[in-house]
Amino acid sequence: MSIFGSHSERIKTGVALVAGVLTIGYLDNFFLMWLSFGVVYILAFQESMKLFQVENSSLTRYAVALWLIAGIYPYGDDLFVLAGVLYASAVAYDKNVEWKNFLPFIYPTAGMLFMFTMYQEYGVVSLLWLLIVVAMTDVGAYAVGKSIGKTPFSATSPNKTMEGVVGGIVVATLSGMFAGLTIVDLGIAFLISFGVAVSSIFGDLYESSLKRSANVKDSGDLLPGHGGVLDRIDGYLFGAVVMLVLLRGLV
Repeated sequence: MSIFGSHSERIKTGVALVAGVLTIGYLDNFFLMWLSFGVVYILAFQESMKLFQVENSSLTRYAVALWLIAGIYPYGDDLFVLAGVLYASAVAYDKNVEWKNFLPFIYPTAGMLFMFTMYQEYGVVSLLWLLIVVAMTDVGAYAVGKSIGKTPFSATSPNKTMEGVVGGIVVATLSGMFAGLTIVDLGIAFLISFGVAVSSIFGDLYESSLKRSANVKDSGDLLPGHGGVLDRIDGYLFGAVVMLVLLRGLV
């Protein structure tokens, strides 16, 4: 059986996802970007609730309200902090309010808000830069890990090897270093790409730990051959936070 035949479902879904992302990026329309990110966010939020084993359907309504506000408030990352203050206040006021229910408002909420804010402040090229770094981290880690990987990286994700992780970071850093030149100079692009590549590794590892705790293989089954939405964006959720923080601090 050919490689394409054995992975045809995964390949077809992957091609469709890439085509959709590139089309939305090419159009570069604020409302379309906000809407697209919002759909991804709510789907990921619901998957996160299952992984955290949170059973409170009303939380999705608050997530929707938060994203609606993000469409008109220019500092989406600040909304994450405000949400934490409000929830802490609710916990203090009502002892029946559980901190566990706030976990989906940390993951994936923080990453999605930071990603959308980065688009607002640095434009669609910053998202392309993020896309390249995280994608090349995955590609590099897979290629190097399959070819020479021997040393286990973490018990949380047994398939990852130290060689693969290092290879992925190197490939992603070099690729991102040139992708970021439209925004920053070469040295800063190198540092930011390195930081994002490392964070994306741990973004993937974090989701693996959640799935292991929830005793599931994938975060969902929405994407044939790929699992759930969180399975596709885990690296971006960590990477977006690091990229925005470093862009603001170093540029």
